[in-house]
Amino acid sequence: MTDQEVDVLAIGAGPANLALAAAIEESGVPGLAENTLLLEQHPDIKWQRNLLLPWARSQVSFLKDLVTLRNPRSRFSFLNFLHTTGRLDEFVNLSTFNPYRWELSEYMQWVANSLEQVGVRYGARGERIDPWRGDDGSIRGWVVTLAGGDTVRSRDLVVGIGRDPRVPEVFGELPADRVIHSTQYCTRVAQLDADKPLRAVVIGGAQSAAEMFMALHHDLPKCEPTIVLRSIGFQNYQTSKFVNELFFPSFVDEFYDCAPEVRAQILDEVHLTNYAGLAPPFLDETYSMLYQQKMLGKPRSTVRSMTEVVRARVEHDEVVLDVRDRKSGKVEPLHCDVVLLGTGYEPRMPKLVRDLVARTGVEDVAVSRRYRVDLGESAWGALYLQGVNEETHGIADSLISVLAHRSGDIVGDLLDRRAVEVAGA
Repeated sequence: MTDQEVDVLAIGAGPANLALAAAIEESGVPGLAENTLLLEQHPDIKWQRNLLLPWARSQVSFLKDLVTLRNPRSRFSFLNFLHTTGRLDEFVNLSTFNPYRWELSEYMQWVANSLEQVGVRYGARGERIDPWRGDDGSIRGWVVTLAGGDTVRSRDLVVGIGRDPRVPEVFGELPADRVIHSTQYCTRVAQLDADKPLRAVVIGGAQSAAEMFMALHHDLPKCEPTIVLRSIGFQNYQTSKFVNELFFPSFVDEFYDCAPEVRAQILDEVHLTNYAGLAPPFLDETYSMLYQQKMLGKPRSTVRSMTEVVRARVEHDEVVLDVRDRKSGKVEPLHCDVVLLGTGYEPRMPKLVRDLVARTGVEDVAVSRRYRVDLGESAWGALYLQGVNEETHGIADSLISVLAHRSGDIVGDLLDRRAVEVAGA
């Protein structure tokens, strides 16, 4: 068993913590970057690992990368990645602000490889996080126990793992091998027999569900996929330039200063800017595919709108979904072999965070404007949360749009706390 001690420990080497790592390196504070470590459970870094479909694009401008909005001169920018890897001319020739998802994923691995001081430890899956307490019971820091028994101790902890996948209760009776969440798509579908005419049903009407629906046509060439959605049909994301100002980093201040009931109202009103919709170009591609099938007399795909699943079970080695037509109220069985869930993520804090906060003795998770959990005045070690603060920081909190500025906020808080300690010494 190996014990390691660092000053700042970040759980997850996804875009949030990579942006933080870049900001820490660029802070220039002696010793801080050298004593910062990112833990990544996988052997490499991939963004949206199981939805890296070759044709899928980011819905966010490449200028909203990990650093540019905080520091346009940063060597960690997406443009510098393109330049360094010899693909800048070709990308410019695409005339787009929206890179392919796989290209952004490669960019993030490049950023990790380009870190000169901050460490990244791969194949390091945290199994438990405990407060590290002083003799007086105050929180001095954190102890992370990894699979295999190694421990990493830190003063400050940053959790950037994202939310837990949402599996609606109605699918609870289905065995795990018959259900594929979008976070598992590429890995799990590759394990299916592509030579069989498998009956696949996709649940959901948002981007991830529609992407799986489209991908099945290639990944399972003999499959005739069905997609079931509660809404009247696929919908566009709200992409008005006026509405998009909600994703400005400056809007975080406005939102944070609102009363809780106003925040809830705003989140409800802007739901379609990020959830339950499709990017307009992809919506057009999906409609065109269905149009061609219909007009050429080669129907393969089925879209069942205004439909909801009321029960799911396995009978005689097949999945049976009882689906209700929301227009007529009629319930009928839908038989299939596998169910794919494009049902998003749980809105509450991830289980890892809930369990950790419970061990600190704090009843409610209250997060400051600079993303630090309130652990009481006696706490010396801090806990920062990335990507799970929609209720207090707005709908952009789980998105790439605010990463650069958020990392600057967290680094600023780290440094301000240390400056206070030096002044009081």
